[in-house]
Amino acid sequence: MMRRPLLGSIALYAAALLVVVIAVYPLLYAIATSLKTGNALFSTDLWPQQPTLRNYIQLFEGRQPFGRHLLNSMLVATVTVALSMLLAVTAAYALGRIRFRGKAVLLLTILAVSMFPQVAVLSGMFELMRSLGLYNRAIGLVVPYTVFTLPFTVWILTSFMRGLPVELEEAAILDGCGPLRIVFQVFLPLLAPALVSTGLLAFIGAWNEFLFALTFVADDHERTVPVSISLITGATAYEVPWGSIMAASVIVTLPLLLLVLAFQNRIISGLTAGAIKG
Repeated sequence: MMRRPLLGSIALYAAALLVVVIAVYPLLYAIATSLKTGNALFSTDLWPQQPTLRNYIQLFEGRQPFGRHLLNSMLVATVTVALSMLLAVTAAYALGRIRFRGKAVLLLTILAVSMFPQVAVLSGMFELMRSLGLYNRAIGLVVPYTVFTLPFTVWILTSFMRGLPVELEEAAILDGCGPLRIVFQVFLPLLAPALVSTGLLAFIGAWNEFLFALTFVADDHERTVPVSISLITGATAYEVPWGSIMAASVIVTLPLLLLVLAFQNRIISGLTAGAIKG
């Protein structure tokens, strides 16, 4: 086994350190700023000399019902992921295991849907939301979120479904299993890493989405957190409450960090599965 040259090792670790600093520094800056008030917000100290939770307290006591917005975002993102995963698994089984004409064209069509910008379908989606009676309701955001989440979840899960052994499906059919039983009892446990990685991406997309949430929800109690953060203002147009904005950003980021830390092993397995074929 050849050893890596010393200069190569130094360059590799230096590059890794640079990536870590670039990735972690914005979060550290947001946390530090959220613990500052008054003139301390404009100091150059990375960590405040007198940290305080005042910004976090004011965030939940302000004019905006930030706690309600957090619950709305959690509900919308969770329902979107559950619905997307249910539809994507069944669609992936049909596209990955069943032979029929036009399957390639259908897959390309599904992929093409994800390439449409949100602005291009905004007016049509607005009319759809109004006709369904979902306008100005947080739960109604599940419809547009699912529409834009399904294409990439179906595409990814289809590629994973194709890689599952045919012998498992044949054995299940011989045992008298139907398609739904094969999908949910035979294939679903094997797809766990792929489901976690795609589900997390879907959750992040729904959690951070802004344009649809701003357009389809006008009621202050039905808003989601991205819109809530954009509406945080001071007493005048010149007084921007950076401390409260950073506190809200930290709170919104925490659930995503916890999810990644909790499922990091399955995420890595899902992203690397199929990279090496034996």
